[in-house]
Amino acid sequence: MLLTKPHPSSLAAPSAALPKPGPAANRVATPRPSSSSRHRGGGLRISAASVAAAQPTPASPAAAALSRVDVLSEALPFIQRFKGKTVVVKYGGAAMKSPELQASVIRDLVLLSCVGLRPVLVHGGGPEINSWLARVGVEPQFRNGLRVTDAVTMEVVEMVLVGKLVSLISLAGATAVGLCGKDAHLLTARPSRDAASLGFVGEVTRVDPSVLHPIIASGHIPVIATVAADEAGQAYNINADMAAGRSRRRSAPRSCCYSQTCPGSSRTATTPGAW
Repeated sequence: MLLTKPHPSSLAAPSAALPKPGPAANRVATPRPSSSSRHRGGGLRISAASVAAAQPTPASPAAAALSRVDVLSEALPFIQRFKGKTVVVKYGGAAMKSPELQASVIRDLVLLSCVGLRPVLVHGGGPEINSWLARVGVEPQFRNGLRVTDAVTMEVVEMVLVGKLVSLISLAGATAVGLCGKDAHLLTARPSRDAASLGFVGEVTRVDPSVLHPIIASGHIPVIATVAADEAGQAYNINADMAAGRSRRRSAPRSCCYSQTCPGSSRTATTPGAW
């Protein structure tokens, strides 16, 4: 599994190996395999794209429909290969800020479900958390790229991360079930090694995906907010990359897709902190 950080030439979508955008606007960002999409571990090479660099231009409904047909045709080998398989999609970063980008990601997620894949959405909520912290007069703090989570911030994290995306998926025509890592012990956590400076930030110690199986089998999309608890019930804010990676290993060991925009360099599953 190789996660390639954003590049302006790539297109954001919760998918692996995305097709290049053509002249037609409003293309559905649907994955397709390529000769470079395989990793030696058997997983997929993932491009986390700079969605802000790919702004749509106006197009007629007919042109948009033809573009979607073209993309689906290009994606057919991927669809055939992964039909019926569970795909863990991590969603976060600047792709959560813009309503237009958010709608695009949700449409692509629903499309994956419609063509026979079984998506599981794992999401952070950085921009939304920051917005709510500002409303209650709390200045967000970060150390080494990780959010410092005190008791007040933890309450805001739990409030913000659960619910909104489920409604958006329903409006897009699919059915979703909202969960957080605390539900049915889906994710068990412990304090981060840097708990003294980061507060209620945790690390995933165990994943029990059994609660996801009936949801996926019923054709629903699980939407997992990255809040987990330890054995004593203390809640922790979990890095969404880590939660998605650990969930992938238990529920979808061969595929994981990312949709986010943030600067950085390439990471692999062997990079410290990558998962």
